[in-house]
Amino acid sequence: MYFAALLARTQDGWEASDTELDDVETLSDLTDLAREASVDEDTVLVYIEQEDAWFGVLRVEGEEDPRIFVSDAAAAARSSYGEILTNELLGGDDDDPADDLDTLDLDGTEDGEPEDDADDEVGESASAAELVPAGPVGDRDILMDLGLSEKELLALDTDALLEIADALGAAEVLETVR
Repeated sequence: MYFAALLARTQDGWEASDTELDDVETLSDLTDLAREASVDEDTVLVYIEQEDAWFGVLRVEGEEDPRIFVSDAAAAARSSYGEILTNELLGGDDDDPADDLDTLDLDGTEDGEPEDDADDEVGESASAAELVPAGPVGDRDILMDLGLSEKELLALDTDALLEIADALGAAEVLETVR
């Protein structure tokens, strides 16, 4: 089960809202969701957690590239929304293979190489899964200028959202949506 919240900075402080992720399939979708909540292209934080297994923070400011932090990449990579974040951070392949038609040879193999047998493909996918590190990944300074140091961010656990909101001075507005 997921919980997601948006914290948007305004002239009057922070506004909090819970959010549905039903229409989110890509990082672009998640970034667009954050930008829609933005007031005057100010800071928006999207917080996602899955049952105390992991949490992630996406920070969007105007048209800048989003900044991402995930508390446990291995746990997050096993979930749909976590996979969106970890793929971006770890350079996962989320491209459609049909986009790479130029690399296909007429014999149906890439670059004319013979196809590997199925056992090799299973071994390669298991190796790729092992490359996802257990533990935090991403921008550890994502909340530094907002009052939460790297050390504090890395120490967060089951009450991460509440502690983040408290550091931002947004704990009261967060409680209205929880």
